[in-house]
Amino acid sequence: MIERWSRDQVLALAPDASSRKAAQGVAAPGKWPVRGRTGMVVYGECKGSGAKPYLACVDLSEPAYRCSCPSRKFPCKHALGLLLLWSEEAVPGQEAAPQWVTEWLDARAERAARRKTAASKATDGQTAVSEAADGQTAVSEAADGQTAVSDTAEPGTAVSEAAEGRTAVSEAGGSGTAIPEVAALRTAVPEESAVSTSAREVAETNTAADSTSAVSAGDGETASVTPGGGPGGGRGEAGSGGRGGSRGSGAESVRHGRVAAGLAELERWLADQVRQGLAVAAEHDWEGLAKRLIDAQAPGVAGMVSRLARVRAEEGWPGRLLEEYALLNLLAVAYRRRAELPPDLARTVLIRVGLPVTKEEVLAGPVVRDVWHVLGRRDETQDRLTARRVWLRGRHTGRAALILSFAPQGRPLDASLVTGTAIDADLAYYPGAAPLRALVATRYAVAAPRPATAARAMAQGLAGPGSVPPASTAAGTGSVPFGSAAGTGSVPFGSAVAGTDSVSPGSAVAEAGSVPPGMTVAEALDEIAGVLAEDPWTESWPLVLKDVIPDRRTLGGLPLHPRSIDPWRLIAVSGGHPLTVAVEWTPVGLRPLTTWDEEGTTVIL
Repeated sequence: MIERWSRDQVLALAPDASSRKAAQGVAAPGKWPVRGRTGMVVYGECKGSGAKPYLACVDLSEPAYRCSCPSRKFPCKHALGLLLLWSEEAVPGQEAAPQWVTEWLDARAERAARRKTAASKATDGQTAVSEAADGQTAVSEAADGQTAVSDTAEPGTAVSEAAEGRTAVSEAGGSGTAIPEVAALRTAVPEESAVSTSAREVAETNTAADSTSAVSAGDGETASVTPGGGPGGGRGEAGSGGRGGSRGSGAESVRHGRVAAGLAELERWLADQVRQGLAVAAEHDWEGLAKRLIDAQAPGVAGMVSRLARVRAEEGWPGRLLEEYALLNLLAVAYRRRAELPPDLARTVLIRVGLPVTKEEVLAGPVVRDVWHVLGRRDETQDRLTARRVWLRGRHTGRAALILSFAPQGRPLDASLVTGTAIDADLAYYPGAAPLRALVATRYAVAAPRPATAARAMAQGLAGPGSVPPASTAAGTGSVPFGSAAGTGSVPFGSAVAGTDSVSPGSAVAEAGSVPPGMTVAEALDEIAGVLAEDPWTESWPLVLKDVIPDRRTLGGLPLHPRSIDPWRLIAVSGGHPLTVAVEWTPVGLRPLTTWDEEGTTVIL
């Protein structure tokens, strides 16, 4: 059975402060004449202003919510109030659930089955299209080969050479055969920005428009930049993609040309700033540069530039601003010389610049199964878009993960990951040298008795809690053995936790305590050093520190983030004694996320 949540965990699910306050107002047993819990479901009938009560139900395994009230907030105050009663052990267990509860669960199961079937069909369709494209490529290559034989049989013909010259010009314009280096690069270019800072996350919303602009751009720029980022020209040779792939390769080459030109301007601008002095640049200079980088289809770099105004307003800004300039210059140079970089680092550079990667591509890759502790979350709003970061840490693999979700202001965000809980799931990581951002590919639930109607309960007794169902993978993905890293054969940035290797993934959710395994401060510093060695542009990373004592400005001797100074609640929970704290590491200090008291109760900071 799932571990009972604390009051803090429930209130953290509220979409806003008003919902949090309203939920506490309805969390009174007198307002819920009918309430109960069976298996993984909590349900109840709440008295409202009308004649009929509101029917509220929560599936704790995800969680998922259902309420008959007209509120557009998610979860509503009734679902939150019901969970508050459950956290206070004020919801009695029942052998059977009402019919409306079982109908809701059955409908959800049917929808999940339809989605799985649709995903399977989509995967099969993509495979068929890929096979058809490969067949067309083979035919095109065969035709090219025959043409080459014909040309060899009739050498020295002036007309033939002139025709070949016209063909070369046409191919350089993007309407002929793809350049082989560009075609090869397509397989390594990611397709969605996974930047960790808020400005760069918001820039992800523009990637679809960026791709459209690249496709619609003219052919005249195709030959101006080689795949390596430097100047190039001349006739493009026949690539493995054949003539059928020249249009996509041409559009991609156009985008790389624009990005290279934009980053070259950035390098010149940075050199001018360092030569003239850090105090010369004004906010409008950064805004103009960011707009030009967006026009150059480098939204990730534009996001880095747009936050320079905030850096200028911080205490000790000269040093921080110089650090940001150095990272920008490093990224621009790395993009220009990406052909010389290791493949993972080159892919990281493309991600940081802002080239997108689709969710389908991520989910089609290898997955990592583990019991993932939900360490905390943080919401940030910018440009009428709210981004939610949820930090995870693998109990067995020790791997860190970041789940990102976005929603317009006023719309509900994903609330399926509850801080302080642990989920048994497959995660698919976005590519990169130090992978952090991931998607939940498949989520496994601890088996629990299925709620039954009263009639069915009388006809047959409910079975006790069962074992975890056999592991099943998401459509189109292969499952990496539990506890191993995706496609690497080793676990980077964290090793397996001692004493847990004999616990199966499914049972670990039930047996593992709510407190995740921690690391010493020295181990945390070593992990961060390894991450920065792989990806120097990393700006946040989740850690779990053990046996640390907080004070007003430090945690275990490490400085706190300027916005996290004076963590009075954390100091109160500690009482001067060491404790385990989940934190978000940033270059300017730690942000405490969650801690656990001496009884193991989750306290959200």
